[in-house]
Amino acid sequence: MSEIDMVIRWVISVLFNEGCRSAVKYISDNQVVRATRRFKPNKMLKREEILLTIGQPNYAERAFIKRCKKSCTYKMQNVITKPYPAKKSKAKK
Repeated sequence: MSEIDMVIRWVISVLFNEGCRSAVKYISDNQVVRATRRFKPNKMLKREEILLTIGQPNYAERAFIKRCKKSCTYKMQNVITKPYPAKKSKAKK
């Protein structure tokens, strides 16, 4: 199994185990592996759909890499997870 296959498996496992919306693995300055869950699973919606992107980082990821390099805390093996946005709770009286 190649290194990229192991990274893909690892990112998808993080996505499922953490219950988050998106997981990003930074391989180098110019390459990332991103897995994004398209739908939040619930009782009505049983399907799992994942969008897997391998390639150059987007604008936000490039800004993150730049900030990390500036603060000297940049490691190539960082993983960033984004949780689902929390819904506002409505209190009934």
